[in-house]
Amino acid sequence: MTEQPVFVLGQELQALELAGFENETEFQDLLARHPRVLDFGSLADGRPLRLMLVAREMRVPASAESGAAYWLDHLFVDADGVPTLVEVKRATDTRIRREVVGQMLDYAANAARYWPAALLQRSFEDTCVQDGRPLEEAYGELLGGRAAEEFWSTVEERLAAGQMRLLFVADRIPLELRAIVEFLNRQLRQTDVYAVELSQYSGGGDLRVIVPRIHGEVASTAKAPSSRRTVQRTTRAEMDALIRTRPDPEVRRIATALLDHATAEGRPEGGNAKYRSMSVHYPVDGRQVPVWSLSMQDGPVRDDLSFAFGSITYHLGRDRAAAFAASLPAVPELRRKLEALPAKEYNAWPSVSLPALASQSGALESILSAIQGLVDGRESSA
Repeated sequence: MTEQPVFVLGQELQALELAGFENETEFQDLLARHPRVLDFGSLADGRPLRLMLVAREMRVPASAESGAAYWLDHLFVDADGVPTLVEVKRATDTRIRREVVGQMLDYAANAARYWPAALLQRSFEDTCVQDGRPLEEAYGELLGGRAAEEFWSTVEERLAAGQMRLLFVADRIPLELRAIVEFLNRQLRQTDVYAVELSQYSGGGDLRVIVPRIHGEVASTAKAPSSRRTVQRTTRAEMDALIRTRPDPEVRRIATALLDHATAEGRPEGGNAKYRSMSVHYPVDGRQVPVWSLSMQDGPVRDDLSFAFGSITYHLGRDRAAAFAASLPAVPELRRKLEALPAKEYNAWPSVSLPALASQSGALESILSAIQGLVDGRESSA
């Protein structure tokens, strides 16, 4: 079927003919400079969606031990902290039909595991610097009065919970891809999946018109209301209620003492994943630094304490992160993960179960001392 032109009416009628993108790089540059072409839908409070570029060619590790295994074309984020992963393909690329779907699911699964808040924040701020955009201006559209660290922690939590958008962008969306997108959108409860067709029309001079067509919205509206629309954060009372159900008195003591220390010395924030969790920022050198997160899950029971070494390294440097790691208790389950940190450049979330901590005398006291040493700028012995 012959494509009809688009007509622009000014002093006279001008016909703009369908014109493909010369190459994929031109396509990707368009999205990086003008993310408005992807702004469909709205935020939780009804405001128009405005995507902000976090990074182009965002690295996606395949495991905690590997380097960059994949490269996502674009990562965007909105003011609700919902990440948007974008893969760009031209219709002439045969991978647009099926291969790109598996590729995107790989990205989403591994991003949820290996993109800590500090990495996301650093990537966004580096992109702003490269693009010559003042950070104050860029953050003014995202934060809404929140601290930057709090915002990126929210983004990290949404990734972990699968609360994200996956966008397949092409100059023409094949029927096969459209069918897959609509199927995925019906099946995935937390993740929205769309195919965005961007048709380019050009005429005389530099005039170009970009016409977006969105596929997948019908399947999206049929979903149950997404939990990301109304953020329900874990409260201290909910954590205390879970703690009381644990049969081991030492596990109860450790969890309570950690949360008491967070309340007295730091800034605890409830998570919004399906399980109950709280993460804690501590004031260090005039900034709020994420240090640890406590998660408690039922069915089966799993209680974990995780340390935010990616954020600690980003804010305080590798030497301070290494000193903090050395001051943590030598619980076997945790020690193996701490020993792997140098190879990962201290960009990881090593965790330890509360029963493992409960099995070693003095582990809680060593952890609290290590945290206090980090806050005070001194080393603490385990």
